[in-house]
Formats: sequence, structure tokens, C-alpha cells
Amino acid sequence: MGEKTLLKPGNYTSENPLLVFNNRGIYCPQADVYIDAWKPVNNCIISHGHSDHARFGHKHYLTHKFNVPIIKHRLGDINAKGVEWGEKIKINGVVFSLHPAGHVIGSSQVRVEYKGEVWVFTGDYKLQDDGVCQPWEPVHCHAMITECTFGLPAFNWRPQAEVMEDINTWWSDNAAEGKTSVIFAYSLGKAQRVLKHLNTDQGKIYTHGAIEKMTEVLRSIKDFPETELITRDTNKKDLLGNIVIAPPSAHGSPWIRKMVPYETAAASGWMAFRGARRRRAVDRGFVLSDHCDWQALLKAIKLSGAEKVICTHGYTDIFSKYLRTLGLDARTEKTQFEGELLEVEKAAV
Repeated sequence: MGEKTLLKPGNYTSENPLLVFNNRGIYCPQADVYIDAWKPVNNCIISHGHSDHARFGHKHYLTHKFNVPIIKHRLGDINAKGVEWGEKIKINGVVFSLHPAGHVIGSSQVRVEYKGEVWVFTGDYKLQDDGVCQPWEPVHCHAMITECTFGLPAFNWRPQAEVMEDINTWWSDNAAEGKTSVIFAYSLGKAQRVLKHLNTDQGKIYTHGAIEKMTEVLRSIKDFPETELITRDTNKKDLLGNIVIAPPSAHGSPWIRKMVPYETAAASGWMAFRGARRRRAVDRGFVLSDHCDWQALLKAIKLSGAEKVICTHGYTDIFSKYLRTLGLDARTEKTQFEGELLEVEKAAV
């Protein structure tokens, strides 16, 4: 459903751009619509359910239909409308549509068109098909607003199958030693990605409450292996040899004492950095990210055909500077998006 046709040269100018950045978020003046606003607004298109992009207080929410139950679970009884991929919404002459971002379930790129001018806001995205969410699709545009959380050449993701094989082997080795395996992963996205590809023949999968609740919300959209919630009545002997999925915030909490003896691991793109595992105080780090690595970012921009690129949250200065060496009109803008955090998960549970 990505846009395949070539576009005529864009008409954007620095004096009258289709999308602008202000103190509330990314704004389309012609339609009076915001995208992933970080302060309360009347009309907001939400790219996905992570808390730095989907915030409380907007009067009207528009998002992909798969993201509606996610943001309602996190934000409560909000006025949210869900749409299909590629469905066109016209507001004061501006045509909006959502296209798969491949980040987490329900994550979207936002396509904005007005008088032949096309802009795309990527939200958070990845090109690697994780087998859980709708895979990313290229959307042709004149201007692209892209995240660059991992916009350094040092970030180069291995195939997911190899990483999951390592995780399953780690679990098996821990089980052979009579230990519980505890892997920390964000409650929305990473946890379900790990869960989907665990080898259930090796044992049972237990979950922290935050993981269990979010996974239950998503089971109506995607099939996942059976899990068992850890409660006060859970006997730690039952956990031995099995695996537990927990949010990063659970590490070091009294809750984890029930797991003794255990081995810990973190699944994150930041595990590619030497010292990240030590800072997180985990026994093992698995490099697994729901964001693009360096090469994927460059590929996405090339496939978009964008003439202008605006870089947000991440290694914006380095990445935009490199894009300019390729002849692109690239610059940076500050936002309140956080990408994949190194130390803690701020997403609501």
C-alpha cells in the first residue's frame, strides 16, 4: 500500500511548509491537525501507542484501528477513531492517510498531502519484519520527518532469527543449571516480539503484570503463545527452568526476589553499545530493537524519494550532516519523543 508513483517536484518553502514544529507538537496549519502532539490539542493523529507519542488530554484522537485498544488501555476513556491502512481522511483540503511503520502493532507512518505536496511523518519505525506487526512499507513523498534513534553507523542489526536463537539457547542453558531466566523488554512491542518467537517446547512462559495486561489487549489482533501471570501465590519453585518476561522497571524491585536463583537479560538496541549491559546490571544483553539501524534509515529515505529530510529524536546532528553529504536538504528539529530509552521504560503499564 506504499505509494509507488513518482511525484512531481515539491512546492514546499521554509516560509510556508505543510507541517511545522511548535511548542505543542508537529502541526498542519491548513487542517488544524497535530501529529503525536506532546501537549493537549483538539485534533491529533497518533502514530503508535508508546507514551512519548500517545499522550493524554487531546479532544479527538485519530489512529490505526489496531492502535485504538492500545491507547484506550493506556489513556482511559478517550475519543479515539480508528482507520484502515491507506484510508484517506480529508480535512480542509488536506488528505491524511496511515501506512505501516513496522515498529509495534498498530504503528503508522502519517502521509499528508495538499495540492500535490506530500509529506510523511515516520513516527518510530523499523524495516525488519518481526512477524508480529504489519511490516513497514515505503511511502513516496517530497519531505520526510524521520526519527534517527540509532542514526550511527555503529548500529547494524543482526537478523531476528539469529537473536531469538541466542535467547532460546540462553534460556535452555539457564534451565540446565536450575535457574529462572528473566528477560526485560518493553511492555508494548518488544515483549510481544520476544514472546512470539520463544521456543515453547523448552518450558513455560511467565509474565509480569504489565506485560500480561498489554499482551491480553493484543491477543485479539495477533496470536501469541500461552503465558502465566506471576502473582503473590506463584511458587518460585514453579519458575525454575522457565522464562519470565518483565518490563525494565521491574529490575531491582522487590518483585524480582521471587525469581531466585535467576539469570537476567535485556533485549534492546542499546545492547550494541559496550558498557550498556553493565549500566543495566544484567547478566546478558541481546541486541534487538524496534527501530531502524543506520542502513535501514538510509534505505527508507532513499525509497521514499524525499527531497527534504527533517531528523528528530536520536543522533540527529550526525545523521542529518551525513544526509547533506548525499545531497539531500536535511536539518534537525527538537521534539519530546524519546525513542528507545537506555535506562528505564517510561511507557505506562
